[in-house]
Amino acid sequence: MKPSRIVITGVGLTAPNGNSLTEFRQNLLAGVAGIERMEIRYMGEQLAGVCHYDALKYQKKKELRVGTRAGSISIYCAREALADSGVDLEKLPKDRTGIYIGTTEHGNVETENEIYNISKFNYDTKFWSHYHNPRTVANNPAGETSLNLGITGPAYTIGAACAAGNLGLIHATQMLRLGEVDFAICGGVSESIHTFGIFAGFKSQNALATHADPHKASRPFDRDRNGIVISEGGALYTLERLEDAQARGAKIYAEIAGYHVNSDASDYVLPNPERQAECIRAALKRSGLAPADIHILNTHATATPMGDVQECEAIRSIFGADCPDTHINNTKSYIGHAMGGAGALELAGNLPSFDDLTVHPTINVDNLDPKCDLPGLVLNTPRRAAKVDTILNNSFGMLGINSTLIVRRFVP
Repeated sequence: MKPSRIVITGVGLTAPNGNSLTEFRQNLLAGVAGIERMEIRYMGEQLAGVCHYDALKYQKKKELRVGTRAGSISIYCAREALADSGVDLEKLPKDRTGIYIGTTEHGNVETENEIYNISKFNYDTKFWSHYHNPRTVANNPAGETSLNLGITGPAYTIGAACAAGNLGLIHATQMLRLGEVDFAICGGVSESIHTFGIFAGFKSQNALATHADPHKASRPFDRDRNGIVISEGGALYTLERLEDAQARGAKIYAEIAGYHVNSDASDYVLPNPERQAECIRAALKRSGLAPADIHILNTHATATPMGDVQECEAIRSIFGADCPDTHINNTKSYIGHAMGGAGALELAGNLPSFDDLTVHPTINVDNLDPKCDLPGLVLNTPRRAAKVDTILNNSFGMLGINSTLIVRRFVP
């Protein structure tokens, strides 16, 4: 059987430089970054990507106290995506709706906070919150979203390190094609800036970015890059089978064209360019596209010295001089690394290119590292494209998980 065509019909997001797709896109084209200084427990002032969305737009104060930041981000993004999709929540078949949210570090924040709180009381556990368990279970972001929306279909998270945002969309596509659900809310979120452990971990690896100017701290491909800027945020989408979307007259952002997920099986942290290249090639094969058919390639590059070079090596082995219409960019240069939310946010930032034929650049590249020099790399200034019919989105994560997602312009 020919698999169902799956389309994107709604987008909701919050990023360090925007709380809607329109605002996010405007800032990407204008070169506006969203990095600031933030006080981190035990570590002092650090650079971070902080979201400034209205958390009370869809939740009450008590719900915010009981829940988690990841849950709050998920609820905001899900509600915004549903509103964007034009779906009437009251008429949505809630038992046939699935919620699939990719995440990374969930649970660390709440445990760290509880330990810190009871340290003020000589570690007496009677002061430990009875909300701790529901806050820390892995399915929390999706679970909080299901509670807020009244969704009774499957709602769970996908732990895939920094590839998780892509995995949320990939998994939703698979569930729709299997007929497990008729409507999906999916993507990825992160609350990572609220745990000191992730800052301390990257610092211990000499992988935490520093810069006198916060807005220039995240600088993939630059010769002087010195690490990751940790960020929070997320993007959730509504996905539907094409015939269902058309039946209700939905606007369609894009169609899922292909994807692939594989593993390096070689190192805890250091990426494997050979496996990354295999992931990209497999996604191209599934989509029926050749490298030259890709018009925008959004890189995962996090601004670590070795990670950027390894990914560029993988890309260079596939996309070369015979891909004149392939434009390569990066979104982390604006917002830092939103971990489980990264891939979903980065896809969102490029979706409007189907309409405006403009490729947002990688910013903060003052001195391009020769090892990161790729044909088609768009640096510092937006580039007008002759056509944008396809977008390829790379997201890779620790313990060697790789994901590539390809979307295409919707053509009936």
